[in-house]
Amino acid sequence: MSEQPLNPTPAGSHDATPTDATPTGETPTGETPTGSTAADALADATAEEATTADATADEAAALRAASFERARRLRMEPRFPGGPAADPAGSHHERRIRSFQPRRSRVTTGQQESLERLWPKWGLDIDGKRVLDLAELFDGLPVVLEIGFGMGEATAQMAADDPGTGILAVDVHTPGQGNLLGLAEKAGSTNVRVANGDAVILLREMLAPESLDGLRVYFPDPWPKARHHKRRLIQPEFLDLVAPVLKPGAIVHCATDWEPYAEQMLEVLTAHPRFENTAADGGYAPRPAFRPLTRFEGQGLDKGHVVHDLLFARV
Repeated sequence: MSEQPLNPTPAGSHDATPTDATPTGETPTGETPTGSTAADALADATAEEATTADATADEAAALRAASFERARRLRMEPRFPGGPAADPAGSHHERRIRSFQPRRSRVTTGQQESLERLWPKWGLDIDGKRVLDLAELFDGLPVVLEIGFGMGEATAQMAADDPGTGILAVDVHTPGQGNLLGLAEKAGSTNVRVANGDAVILLREMLAPESLDGLRVYFPDPWPKARHHKRRLIQPEFLDLVAPVLKPGAIVHCATDWEPYAEQMLEVLTAHPRFENTAADGGYAPRPAFRPLTRFEGQGLDKGHVVHDLLFARV
């Protein structure tokens, strides 16, 4: 049997001209051109795709920019009418490493009600635009500055236990601000003022020399990772800001349950020429009776943490 080609050619096809042949230089509609004409069409298609891709990229970039701007405006807007500002100092202050991170967690109905009703009376924003008259703000009471009060339970208790001392309590945590205002009102305490914003700006620009009778820093963020140690609040530069606004003899009281941070606090405070350790042995002090045992501290003690108090006098 002879082999047949897979695609046999009809007899005479080599000499015949197909009836549907296309004249030279013409291309049937819907078919891809050959030679230079095909290259031109491919180039046109590629250019069209690139133009579409560029337009899509531009639209995506515009959408991202608009979304970012909306988010920025939301961050700048106060969450509650008449309440604490989202960014009280604004962008006119320098960029620098901060010891805190603002948290905008959920605010309860009670905290919101306290913020809206009591903030105009007992709250203030740290805007860096004025020097506070503490005598007027606290009706002549001696004033202690507390930096970082959390949910405010310990602050409210200290204010109730010592109504003869004003407490200027600073934090950026909105739920805690509302909670402290509500606790102070419930206890009938009128010696608490809640400040919203960066304590460094407050110390540097809004407090008169020798206007404070004390400073309290209880359980600040320990920033445990080595690369974050520069964010810790108790640093020589911070004490340089603190010393001028404290009266001679005013007490700086720090407490922490993070051993390495306690060691750094002790080292930094001991080395500063404007402060003197009140502990006779030059070490840590017993917890004074006026500092309440906080819920946070209790949780740490349950885990076996050791709490260290440091009390240094301004000289």
